[in-house]
Amino acid sequence: MTLSLFGDLSAGVLALLLASACLASLLTASLGAGGGVMLLAIMAQVLPPQIIIPVHGVVQMGSNVGRAAMSWRHIDWRAVGTFAPGAVLGALIGSAVLVSLPPNVIYLTIAAFTLYLCWGPALPRLALRPAGIFVAGGVTTFITLFVGATGPLVAAFIKQIHTERFKTIATFAAAMSVQHSLKAVVFQGAGFDLLHWLPLIGAMILAGVAGTWIGLHLLKRMQDTHFSLLFNIVLTLLAARLIWQALTT
Repeated sequence: MTLSLFGDLSAGVLALLLASACLASLLTASLGAGGGVMLLAIMAQVLPPQIIIPVHGVVQMGSNVGRAAMSWRHIDWRAVGTFAPGAVLGALIGSAVLVSLPPNVIYLTIAAFTLYLCWGPALPRLALRPAGIFVAGGVTTFITLFVGATGPLVAAFIKQIHTERFKTIATFAAAMSVQHSLKAVVFQGAGFDLLHWLPLIGAMILAGVAGTWIGLHLLKRMQDTHFSLLFNIVLTLLAARLIWQALTT
């Protein structure tokens, strides 16, 4: 049975996407990262290639906005306020050169930086000051227009700024809300009809909100030391997946 309201998707595919959106938000809210990349991988198996990154971006925007709203008291607004202008600049540059870049090079670069941020020496203080945060916003937003997989890199960077688990989750959610919002604007401006997929996007966002609520309640049961270790392990696994993806592309 196909459901025309949801882009002629079958009931089984729709159920898979909704369950995946819920689980992805649960993972990101409780472990700090991982849900977005997992959701992207699942969507790549069941949706047409040309819609994966735009639809994923808007769904992630809704998920991150929901997570930021539920944890707004913990957001580092100064960091987000510095990240946002850089993200706007990255989106403007990316929209001007929206071309197909070699994905394996980008995947390996993201993986390398993610592993460094997790296990390497701490970044110099200069990189965590406003200029460094501005550059991080620009570079990661530019890259996400082409591969849609910069969440681990942004998460690892935010973790360099804050070690307290709720500040990490909340600030990461706010930064990614900005980034995915800009991505939606760029793809809509490039002629992609997001309105056609709005019912699917809306349903997946609602499923993601439910997952976020569950994940934040799980986060309350963790200690910062346990969260930090789990956070780095999850990001390392994501980096390993990106390396494997790059080598098999």
